[in-house]
Amino acid sequence: MNIVYLHAHDAGRYIQPYGHAIPTPNLMNLARESTLFRHAYCAAPTCSPSRSAMLTGVSAHECGMLGLAHRGFSLSHPEWHLAGFLQHNGYETVLSGVQHEMPSEGPKPGYDRELDLSETKGMAERDWAAATAASNYLREDHDSPFFLSCGFAFPHREFTEVDPDIDPDYLQPPACLPDTAVTRRDMAAYNTAVRHMDRAAGLVIRTLKETGLDRETLLIFTVDHGIAFPGMKCQLYDTGMGVSLMVRTPGNPTAGTACDALVSHLDLYPTICDLAGLEHPYWLSGESMRPLLEGTGDSIRDEVFSEVTFHAGYEPQRCIRTRTHKLIRCFDDDRTPLMVNIDDSPSKTLLYENGFANRERDAVQLFDLMLDPAERNNLAGDPDYAAVEKDLSDRLEAWMEQTNDPLLHGPVPKPEGGRINLRSQYSPQEKPG
Repeated sequence: MNIVYLHAHDAGRYIQPYGHAIPTPNLMNLARESTLFRHAYCAAPTCSPSRSAMLTGVSAHECGMLGLAHRGFSLSHPEWHLAGFLQHNGYETVLSGVQHEMPSEGPKPGYDRELDLSETKGMAERDWAAATAASNYLREDHDSPFFLSCGFAFPHREFTEVDPDIDPDYLQPPACLPDTAVTRRDMAAYNTAVRHMDRAAGLVIRTLKETGLDRETLLIFTVDHGIAFPGMKCQLYDTGMGVSLMVRTPGNPTAGTACDALVSHLDLYPTICDLAGLEHPYWLSGESMRPLLEGTGDSIRDEVFSEVTFHAGYEPQRCIRTRTHKLIRCFDDDRTPLMVNIDDSPSKTLLYENGFANRERDAVQLFDLMLDPAERNNLAGDPDYAAVEKDLSDRLEAWMEQTNDPLLHGPVPKPEGGRINLRSQYSPQEKPG
């Protein structure tokens, strides 16, 4: 079985198949042919840690990727990467476009080929080039099964253009942001970027069908984390850790359905192993989604865990989420928003000018997700929820101990040569302190 892994930057669940008024027709068509996971979560809502956890099958702190690959962080076990594992098992492994588990320059261990995109400029052009190169690769003759990773930069910032047929006045910004002309236009620019990504993804999806490879290919579409707006990307609320995930398998009996099971990005690696007939490597910590895909089960886990340590700056947090509740622990003494961990944008500027940077969060946050899905009412310390808080706190601490989380031993130092912005800085574009 071939494997095609399509992935986008910073899209969360803000695409048409998840109910948003953002026309992404290619992804919508894919959803109708796939199992769509409504409750999929990343292992870390920041770029390199999320992707590294997903592609090694262990948490970000277990694989060593506590921060960004282009800022001096690296995998402690690069041999665990899915591409290398599949390469060892006879797959031709090919990379087209974005990846964020390794520096963008230099060799990419685990990949037999990296398709050439060197003549491209700008994210839209580069994404289309990545899709075109992937499409051309799919049309080649193949003597062995292949793993093709095709990554798109959009809708990562900076996106500034707005398609002329998108009127910001008739858009709704995310619920965690005020409804203003500024946030509506910012969302219109996001919608434009998502359209670019959808067109690129559509080219690869069409090529699979035109070549007949779709009949023997596992196709996965997902994103790394939530969208790049304040309170979303880099945060452990569902707006940050919730991700799109669609899986299409040949002859999939659950195609065209939505699955409500709780799943983690860590579950993809063991799922791929099962569907490809490969033995699970010893280090995996996720659960196979095969029963969900084949319709033989309706649940594979009771909770998911997610984490933030470094992004542009240091903002240590951990969380546990069940179907009904979430507990977040912040480990920094200063719990005001870390502005350098919020991508620069008109929405960020608007909130900053209105005092956003002075709003302190609680050290422990507990949410009843059935009664408060927007995660606005912190129930930590509420006597009515004391048993729930203790249970989740105990389970979170047990997970941190089992996975040897460095936060258990105090503040986590940056690696030698790591580039980290100061809390006093505003923009991630400023020179690291």
